[in-house]
Amino acid sequence: MSTSEHTLRAIGHVRSSLSACADAPRQGDEGAPHAWLVVHESAQSGLKGIAAGDEILVLTWLHQARRDLLEVQPRDDPSRPLTGVFATRSADRPNPIGLHRVRVLAVRAGELEVAPLEAIDGTPIVDIKPVLRDAGER
Repeated sequence: MSTSEHTLRAIGHVRSSLSACADAPRQGDEGAPHAWLVVHESAQSGLKGIAAGDEILVLTWLHQARRDLLEVQPRDDPSRPLTGVFATRSADRPNPIGLHRVRVLAVRAGELEVAPLEAIDGTPIVDIKPVLRDAGER
């Protein structure tokens, strides 16, 4: 089996009141604040069609996560058994890609205000995708 390297380029970054991982809730629905997705000028035309009220998926690169762990105790709870990271939502994993379902609150030139978002300030944004609706609405 061979391994290969791939390159991801950030399309922007998160601007948030959360400045440290310790300040961030584990999931967005656990009290995360609103935040801004600041998109690089080279990717801003990709925002066309996104409007306030839309639900989107934001993929981030959890740049402060550990990449050397394959097993964790879910939610850092010592009473829980070690579990493989692929069976958890732990940020610590070989490729620390964050997946965040958020609602767009506002759109302005090159930026989206979204909530709730548990990513910390400066987190690189890898991609933005719409939440798929029922087949008849696509």
